[in-house]
Amino acid sequence: MNDSVLSREIQQDDAQDIVLRPKLLKDFQGQQALKENLRIFIDAARKRNEPLDHVFISGPPGLGKTTIATIIAHEMGSELKATSAPALEKPKDLAGILTTLQEGSVLFIDEVHRLRPALEEILYIAMEDYELDWIIGQGPTARTVRIPIPPFTLIGATTKAGMVAAPLYTRFGINFRIGFYSPEELQYVLYRSSRILSAHIEDDAVMALSKCSRGTPRVANRLLRRMRDFAEIKRDGVITESVITYGLDKLGIDMYGLEEQDRSILSAIIHSFDGGPVGAETLAISVGEAIESLEDFYEPFMIQQGYLKRTPRGRMATSKAYALFGKTKQESDEDQQLLF
Repeated sequence: MNDSVLSREIQQDDAQDIVLRPKLLKDFQGQQALKENLRIFIDAARKRNEPLDHVFISGPPGLGKTTIATIIAHEMGSELKATSAPALEKPKDLAGILTTLQEGSVLFIDEVHRLRPALEEILYIAMEDYELDWIIGQGPTARTVRIPIPPFTLIGATTKAGMVAAPLYTRFGINFRIGFYSPEELQYVLYRSSRILSAHIEDDAVMALSKCSRGTPRVANRLLRRMRDFAEIKRDGVITESVITYGLDKLGIDMYGLEEQDRSILSAIIHSFDGGPVGAETLAISVGEAIESLEDFYEPFMIQQGYLKRTPRGRMATSKAYALFGKTKQESDEDQQLLF
């Protein structure tokens, strides 16, 4: 496959992700408590004819942080300007965005924990006073000018809430934590997405697919599109439970949602490092994975499912992980020490 074909397929997948992304709160599946609270906050802000208070959203990737930002903008009838912290390198980058905001605009900054300190200082005043501090001139003649900006809503999203500076975090009036979805919640996501994609999927297939989607809507939608491909080419176009079984086997995904890289990570801990503990950097090198991907994508799901645990000394495989490879874990003296 040449680069142009691969690039075109990636763009098509991205476009389908956008199509599947709900724009109204009533269409957002799962996270019931979050939705109920957000509905109240949005209705109250609209009743007062004010911008929504600044919103902080944390949680693993693929659970809907960007989607919530889009929904807030649509529900408030406001424009949405989206960027990511790594893309903002200099104060003028952030200043350029802030000075072009309209009243009530929603500014979405993804991975806000990677925001540079100099930019955080600009945001402090912008969030509280709706003003922008700007230095004119250099040396002894330099002076600070405060430029007013329209009231706006900042939505900061992050996969690492603990890395967000406390002065920035405390300036957000609304705080949401998005957790992994249950299989039942993912079933609603899959039914909605299948209708949008005009994909005919049976109930048993929805149940099977929801259990192996890592508790993540983005993964569920990605697998649904791939199962649609298998059904159209290998079957009569209907996604059945047998199509799910066949497709997952071809993709190297088991019934628990573990992918080949998940099993490689667990296998490395068990066979190469005697079950652990092993440091994250060493483990990432051993499986040829970036440490960020290891910590942000692979580990949260395996820890939640009970295959992996983090200890002060490093990662360790659990008895459940040993059973996955047909082995029995022998409790060591080190395990006993970790208990006490």
